[in-house]
Amino acid sequence: MDTAKGTFTISMMPAPGEVGGHVDRFDFTKVFQGDLEANGIGVMLSCGDPKSGSAGYVAIESVDGRLGDRAGGFALSQLGMLHHGSQTLHYQVVPGSGRGGLQGIAGTFHLQVDADGTHRYVLDYDLPG
Repeated sequence: MDTAKGTFTISMMPAPGEVGGHVDRFDFTKVFQGDLEANGIGVMLSCGDPKSGSAGYVAIESVDGRLGDRAGGFALSQLGMLHHGSQTLHYQVVPGSGRGGLQGIAGTFHLQVDADGTHRYVLDYDLPG
């Protein structure tokens, strides 16, 4: 298993709600820097009341760029839950989503947000051959 590390910036834009307005929608873009030099674009759906400490979201994004010496793309899926202020996050490369030089990629994405708002990632991944 290989590891890629770096940072990313994210821009979130509210979009029209889904499911009769019961589900909030956000479109987002990301710029990854570090071992993964790429751009991402995705959609997040959320529900609940994050201000009270309880909510959840799902997101999927397409990432295109360069990972190490390979150019291509892949998708990431996210599932986040906030329950009474306690957060869990599952972030994974979507199986079968690899394109170009990243065909066959598998892995897990780990996210840390620093106190100053810097988004840091660690991508543990496998690539064939």
